[in-house]
Parts: sequence; C-alpha cells; structure tokens
Amino acid sequence: MIRESVVSTELRSIGYDQGALMLEVEFRKGGIYQYFEVREAEYAALMSAPSKGRYFNTRIKDAHRYERIG
Repeated sequence: MIRESVVSTELRSIGYDQGALMLEVEFRKGGIYQYFEVREAEYAALMSAPSKGRYFNTRIKDAHRYERIG
C-alpha cells in the first residue's frame, strides 16, 4: 500500500485501500499498523483533521480491529 507522509507529531504516514476498507498507519516511534473496516469518510476526516494524531486516537484507534505489520 502506498502511504502519504503527513504533518503530525505522532503519525509519519497514512495509506488507505478503498476496496478493502483498510487504513494503514506508520507511527513516528516505529511500527506500521493496519486498521480494518475503516470507511472512506473516516479516512477523509482523518486526512483533513487539524490534528491527525488526536483524531486517530479518539476516532479510529480503539474503534477498529487492527494488526501490526511492521
């Protein structure tokens, strides 16, 4: 998956697979995680949020099943 670099103190890059409804997040402190069943609207809101780390922590992190891939 291709990830886009983002301006965030917590997140390094974010990618999204619309067909699989999968969000992929690379963290600045290390680790790449895939979050499942993430709607496109949630991805769009994350990418447009003034604080991507805050949005991720409050709206995505504990609301979706995830797996560490790297």
